[in-house]
Amino acid sequence: MGARTKARKRALDVLFEADQRGVAVGELLARRVVEPGAETALPQYSVDVVEGVLAHLERIDEVLATHAHGWTIARMPAVDRALLRIGTWEILWNDDVPDAVAVDEAVNLARELSTDESPSFVNGLLGRIVELKPTLLA
Repeated sequence: MGARTKARKRALDVLFEADQRGVAVGELLARRVVEPGAETALPQYSVDVVEGVLAHLERIDEVLATHAHGWTIARMPAVDRALLRIGTWEILWNDDVPDAVAVDEAVNLARELSTDESPSFVNGLLGRIVELKPTLLA
């Protein structure tokens, strides 16, 4: 597992934990940076991902809700929701990551950590976001 893949997974852990505990993502991130617990310190890319998702969360959720036909954000499995937020941020606001890599990483993590249907759901929704990227950023 590459360094960025591990960092994405750690970012996913933070987003998922905040969602499940009902705590503010920014507060949890600050705690994890200072007190990583049993884990090693968060890689800088994990911090960048969580901060990026947090900075664009309203727009990310709007994009996801608009293009996830038949699904609300709240109805999505929590792991999928966090993966989709990470993938959407990487596609729309992180020029250092090629779109195909962002989609592939999210799909692989969905395959590893979520339901049997999740990889195709994540792939389809992020693929649609890649297609619409020029209009979404306009």
